Amino acid sequence: MIEAATHAGQRRRSAAVERLYRLYDAAGVLPLLLCVLILVFALFVPHFASVENILNVLRSSSFLMIVSCGQMLVLIVGGFDLSVGSVVALASVISAIVMAGLKVPLAGDPALITLLGVLGGLGCGMAVGLLNGLCVAWLKISPFMVTLGTMSIAGGVAFVLTDGIPVYGMPVTYVNGFGRGLWLDLPAAVYLAIAVVAAIWVVQNLTRMGRYIFAIGGNLDAAVVSGVRTRVYLTASYTLSALLAALTGLALTAEIGSGQASMGAQLTLESIAAAVIAGVSLRGGVGRVEMVALGSIFLLILTNAMDLLNVDSRLQTIFLGVILVLAVAAEEARGRKWGRGQR
Repeated sequence: MIEAATHAGQRRRSAAVERLYRLYDAAGVLPLLLCVLILVFALFVPHFASVENILNVLRSSSFLMIVSCGQMLVLIVGGFDLSVGSVVALASVISAIVMAGLKVPLAGDPALITLLGVLGGLGCGMAVGLLNGLCVAWLKISPFMVTLGTMSIAGGVAFVLTDGIPVYGMPVTYVNGFGRGLWLDLPAAVYLAIAVVAAIWVVQNLTRMGRYIFAIGGNLDAAVVSGVRTRVYLTASYTLSALLAALTGLALTAEIGSGQASMGAQLTLESIAAAVIAGVSLRGGVGRVEMVALGSIFLLILTNAMDLLNVDSRLQTIFLGVILVLAVAAEEARGRKWGRGQR
């Protein structure tokens, strides 16, 4: 009887350990790290837990979250997008120029001015993304070279249009109502980020495109043999990435109150770092949008804590680079371990 009870206890412990392992395998270590980070910073970093700072973290992480969702899609299909930061700036400048230019001709219709400005910003972002996708999918050019080129083009156009001077003159309702407004005590950007994450989750889990982009990233040749229109879905992934970057540019423009060619300079590096930290594979075929959302929050909490501790911005850039290298190294180690497991 004692031996039977002992075996039963061992089986229960084994089952509990297996459940914990499955939970870890499904969620990874990021949620635990995030909870520990929040607790430590709340206890030891002055003003970290204040309402004003929490709103600031939510707002800033929302912008990064939207860009990172698009970056994730491109990483899943086996590429990456270096142009997202410049697309943010270009969308900001184009939308601000359109709104400022229509301020007098359409003085009595701020809603139409805003709509046309938003369409202009999204349109230029979509154009850049479409160019990226066509070059990668149809011309077979390296994603690195294509997006490096469009990064330079988009950023250069933004500076040429503005001479580096911020563009003002947007409708007050756009700036105060959307950019700086609080909806149910939360920044409007938070709701925008939630909507984007939910939409991408639906695409990933409930649509044909979601299944196909994983198939393309996992094995491009097998996807082609299976009849997947790989060029179409590759192009769609790059277009969505740039479209979400443009959406971020519009949200940032509304918050700042001006279109700026220097906007989004760090978002390319930060979006890749947030995605890789969240477990998105640089080899393609792996990535979950809910984890990318957590990765964005994780990265912004680190940056926010360094700001509160008055860490020099140049040192923060170095720290971000170190985080990215460590995340890539960890991803490579997981890949080698997985390969050994397969053998």
